[in-house]
Amino acid sequence: MRKWWLKSFEDLGTKELYNLLQLRAEVFVVEQNCPYQDLDGKDLQALHLCCQENDSIIAYSRILDKGISYPGHASIGRVIVKERHRKHNLGRELMRRSIDSCRENYSGPIKISAQCYLENFYRAFGFEPLGASYLEDDIPHIAMTLE
Repeated sequence: MRKWWLKSFEDLGTKELYNLLQLRAEVFVVEQNCPYQDLDGKDLQALHLCCQENDSIIAYSRILDKGISYPGHASIGRVIVKERHRKHNLGRELMRRSIDSCRENYSGPIKISAQCYLENFYRAFGFEPLGASYLEDDIPHIAMTLE
């Protein structure tokens, strides 16, 4: 059975924190073969949106208030769905819930740093590209905003 929850860093249990960090490392570091510093200090100020199935976190995003990642913009990042749960619209549900959570907790526009191959996915939610693409951790990204 799937369960969604949104928690501040302080409200995360140690097992929840371990599971979400394990999923981030599994996909962003191992699957994408991209060694990078995932623990950037922003988790302490974030809201963490998770979809849990049994004891496993299968989808996750990190939601930040204005000024933490971008001046004047709230942001959604670390958007992730466990590999075996992709292709079942879980990513779409995750983004809808992420946008809703961002709007409920923070005001103003939302900015993301999207992997370029997902640009059309984010466009479907109303995000628009902002400027040229760039490399972030050797992966092509593009800034996108949702007013």
